[in-house]
Amino acid sequence: MEVFQICPVTNYYKRILLPVSYSLVFLLGLSLNGALLWCVCYRTRCWSGTVVYMTNLAVADLLYVLALPPLIISNAMGDMWPFGNVLCKSVRFFFFVNLHCSMMFLTCVSVHRFLGVCFPIAAVRLRSKKLALFASGSVWILAIAEILPTLVFAHTGFINNMTVCFEMTNPGDFKMFFPYGLFLAIVGFLIPFLVVITCYCSMMAVLFCRASDNISTARTARMRNKSLYTLLIVVLMFIVCFVPYHIARTVYLFVRVYMPGDCQLLNVVMISFKVWKPVVSFNCCVNPLLYFLGCNKRRQKLRAWLSCRRRKKRRVQPANVSLVDAGSTNRSGG
Repeated sequence: MEVFQICPVTNYYKRILLPVSYSLVFLLGLSLNGALLWCVCYRTRCWSGTVVYMTNLAVADLLYVLALPPLIISNAMGDMWPFGNVLCKSVRFFFFVNLHCSMMFLTCVSVHRFLGVCFPIAAVRLRSKKLALFASGSVWILAIAEILPTLVFAHTGFINNMTVCFEMTNPGDFKMFFPYGLFLAIVGFLIPFLVVITCYCSMMAVLFCRASDNISTARTARMRNKSLYTLLIVVLMFIVCFVPYHIARTVYLFVRVYMPGDCQLLNVVMISFKVWKPVVSFNCCVNPLLYFLGCNKRRQKLRAWLSCRRRKKRRVQPANVSLVDAGSTNRSGG
């Protein structure tokens, strides 16, 4: 293993911030995406294109959170990596594959909705289940191909006499990693981001024009306004979750390559990068909520299921009480 000595960095926050936030993301992401997959697999009879995309998105988010436990342990131990080189490469690979899959499936969902709102006639042909399956398979292949170099760059090493798992690569190879990091930022984030923003802004423009139409009924206008608010929330969530993280990551890479001796600046950009990492992770908890709450039918199904569960509990509770009462009466009578 190679031994590196780097600038002294402030890392006390990582023992609290990252383990706590990653643990919360793990619990919420596991339960919410598991519930989404359960609802899709056991409660959905007719699979539309949207359901195909959201199912693949849930699988990507679920695999993402399953890669978090080793990182939680490592961050809690002050970046020490006790799991070996193979698991180091595997965790980094699955972490980034599913992060990029999540962004690309969100892009597919935005294009799918864009066609339905802006080109309803063409959408009948282009929003088919078959095309959605083809696009989903292409996303997985593209994401895996993009992240394959991670298996070469990511590995264990020694820093300050401690075994660590390099997130990107070791300090000596940052100049070689930098072009690849820019490629991921452009192809894996910037292009999907521009597509998502273009699609949702176009949809909001179309819905706004329709909502201002005097011929529209009050109910139709109310539904369109609700759709506008939903689209705005989705856009804001995408921006908050992904934009700061990728900007901070790119700036950190730049400083690492071109200003490695400025330890004060390196501390600032590293802290910024690490602080935004939990935010991008929370996106996998938001996606299932948008699925459940973004459609009236799904909200009704969820309410019906919850009310059914409450009714079952109420039926069981009186029966238990009556048995207790009967037992106490028998004892008092005896």
